[in-house]
Amino acid sequence: MGRDAVRDRRALLRFVDPRSLRWKIAAGVAAAACAMAVGIGLLVHQRTEERGLGIGRAAAMRELDQAKADFRGEQPTRRDPRERSNYVVGDEVPDPLRDRLGSSSSTTVTWYDTRKPLQGPSMWAAERVDGTVIAVSVSMLGEQLSLEALDRHVRYAAIATLAVVVPLTLLAAELVLRRLRRVAGTARRIRHGDLDARTEGRGHDEISEISSAVDHMADALQERLRGEQRFTADVAHELRTPLTGLVTSASLLPESEATELVRDRVRVLRGLVDDLLEISRLDAGAERADTQPVPLGELVTESVRRAGLEEHVTVTVVGHPMAETDPRRLDRIITNLALNAHRHGGPPVEVTVDATTIVVRDHGPGFPPDLLRHGPQRFHTATTERGHGHGLGLTIAQGHSHVIAATLTLTNATPHGAVATLKLPSTTKTATQ
Repeated sequence: MGRDAVRDRRALLRFVDPRSLRWKIAAGVAAAACAMAVGIGLLVHQRTEERGLGIGRAAAMRELDQAKADFRGEQPTRRDPRERSNYVVGDEVPDPLRDRLGSSSSTTVTWYDTRKPLQGPSMWAAERVDGTVIAVSVSMLGEQLSLEALDRHVRYAAIATLAVVVPLTLLAAELVLRRLRRVAGTARRIRHGDLDARTEGRGHDEISEISSAVDHMADALQERLRGEQRFTADVAHELRTPLTGLVTSASLLPESEATELVRDRVRVLRGLVDDLLEISRLDAGAERADTQPVPLGELVTESVRRAGLEEHVTVTVVGHPMAETDPRRLDRIITNLALNAHRHGGPPVEVTVDATTIVVRDHGPGFPPDLLRHGPQRFHTATTERGHGHGLGLTIAQGHSHVIAATLTLTNATPHGAVATLKLPSTTKTATQ
């Protein structure tokens, strides 16, 4: 799978991730739009229903006036009197309407009848005429159908609005998230050692404030680290001259057990100063790789032998891998990794060379969690189980791996043990014979 395919797959996974701020914003806007649509729909529904009921009451009252005139014989009846389909009297009047009317002789009441859903609702009007209850009904089916059609159209309009609003919200959110991802990417680059990374945000909104804060943080962090690097380099150079005299003086001492102890401590101090000088050169960024074809199996085996670990470290080489790299820096990396595994890990220590991948594994307690989270740090010792140290070996190994464009990964094995994996760049030429 190529880099473009991996990048596209990550972008797709990031897009469909429901935890993304994009979808949270879209969900919030959709919820707000739905709430607005429901509120407007309920208001329109209520007002339209009230209007329909008012129209129905007015129609029922007109029908009641016509029925009263027909009942009193004030004008010719337009229908057969025996049918009287336009009004009812006496026991034909529905009980709920009769209860509403009560015993009043001059009150006109209306009642919305929904007892027959299949036939549709009706609006009733009733009044006592000469002691007889007379009532009429008007069908409200048309108004009900109109109200249902209105509700249906409101729902359609809400769905259409969401279909437009949600994509536009996603697009607007993407413009914001793109700026946030750029800030996060800058922070990740700073975390991985690129202290020159800057966001350079423009504008005067909140995201620009975050970008500016990240840039100022990077400036302060870069200045502090440069101060520490200058201090390390100055200390190493200042110690070099008196150390040279100390080494010479130790060599002139008469042979004894105390002399051997002094010489051993001088050698340790000299190694520490050399490591500090090497770190100062790596920090300066002036180191350049001197690449040439290198037989990896032979180089790793020789590195282990020169470190005096041939009896403690097992080297396994798959085939005859060749690599285009800097042999001096690779030798330094392998030596530091093997010494770290031997001193702070547990036996057996195994080194495996397979193509352009070199794995150093021990069977001790493993790397401490803090080292796995933040990477090697100078003068940061490991856990008590892995012994004590200055934290310079892994730091130097990581620095040289950057110079030769290799990747050094530190992990813990299952059930126990530390694993250091060095992967040379993919452009490295390899061959098996």
